[in-house]
Amino acid sequence: MPTIFSRLLGSLLPLALSGATLAGEVQVAVAANFSAPMQALAEQFAQASGHQALLSFGSTGKFYAQISNGAPFDILLSADSSTPATLISDGSAVPGSQFTYASGRLVLWSAQPGRVDDQGAVLERGEFAHLAISNPATAPYGAAALEVLRGLGLERRLKDRLVQGDSITQAYQFVASGNAELGFIALSQVYLDGRITQGSAWQVPAERHAALQQDAVLLTRGQANPAALALLEHLRSAPAKALIARYGYGVD
Repeated sequence: MPTIFSRLLGSLLPLALSGATLAGEVQVAVAANFSAPMQALAEQFAQASGHQALLSFGSTGKFYAQISNGAPFDILLSADSSTPATLISDGSAVPGSQFTYASGRLVLWSAQPGRVDDQGAVLERGEFAHLAISNPATAPYGAAALEVLRGLGLERRLKDRLVQGDSITQAYQFVASGNAELGFIALSQVYLDGRITQGSAWQVPAERHAALQQDAVLLTRGQANPAALALLEHLRSAPAKALIARYGYGVD
């Protein structure tokens, strides 16, 4: 871990871990795909440290704009690696604090059992009216979905059937509600403990799109907040990694 963050961690972590008498709060901007595991992680973190993680969920691109305009977040859990790096370059995040907390997976999903085959051939057959994706301009999972369609030679053919959500959560809601028969969403939204929990899905091979490396970064507002340092340390812990893996994410 680079020197500047090591110094912060060394000076503040003893306070952060000293128990409920010094319990604090940390404001966390969380990529929408990580909603379910982060809610579970917040409970785990509270039990371990006494600190409270106050969570906001949304698209990474929108969080970047908000943070750049002074939104009061202490930590960003991004859906990519480039946004945290840009925030560091902009002076909005602490140099040396960026690290990968999870590697995401993209799936093509239908709420209907048996609708999606395990090779994604349903896309080629075209027996659907609407295909939901998250906004590729602000959501890395949306950009990955377009990359998959392009690689399959289907981007132009299916262009008029695409419906865009502001975030991966809205893309999921389009499909869950029946407003779209299919959608590209995050595996974590329909996966737990080794299986798809509802509907049918094609787990898109990782080589079909750019890696969904999801990085955390300490924002400048949070650099003196013991609770923020404690949460970043917790994300690196074995219990946190085990919980994250339950939702289908890769962890180091």
